[in-house]
Amino acid sequence: MSRSHRANHYGTLVERKAAERYGLALDRCSWHDAKRSDGTPVEIKAAMHRHSDGQPGTFKLYDQYHEQLRAANGWYVFAVYRVRGRGVEVLRWEMRHSSRLPKLDWHGGGEHRDARQSKIEIGQVTH
Repeated sequence: MSRSHRANHYGTLVERKAAERYGLALDRCSWHDAKRSDGTPVEIKAAMHRHSDGQPGTFKLYDQYHEQLRAANGWYVFAVYRVRGRGVEVLRWEMRHSSRLPKLDWHGGGEHRDARQSKIEIGQVTH
């Protein structure tokens, strides 16, 4: 399984845990993963505590999705996890309004749907 495929798998596991923790209904679309009970969209971002090379993970945001989330007055859930067997253990959580992020530095997003991306370090949004 490639690193990208594993990250997607672990991200899905984190989404389920976030839905349970925060009482969210999973409602995946292109720009958000869940909704609060009042219908407000929530994007769930997962970052591995440390990669196999020892580097800390980062949360990756895409400008198009962030702009849609902001326009809808949405929220983010940031989760820092580590792999445990076939699952994940979430070490830290933070639910934060989309207007309360550190300064985002948008740059080319590679081949990801023609979007620009910004990376947020774990310590900037979780405690």
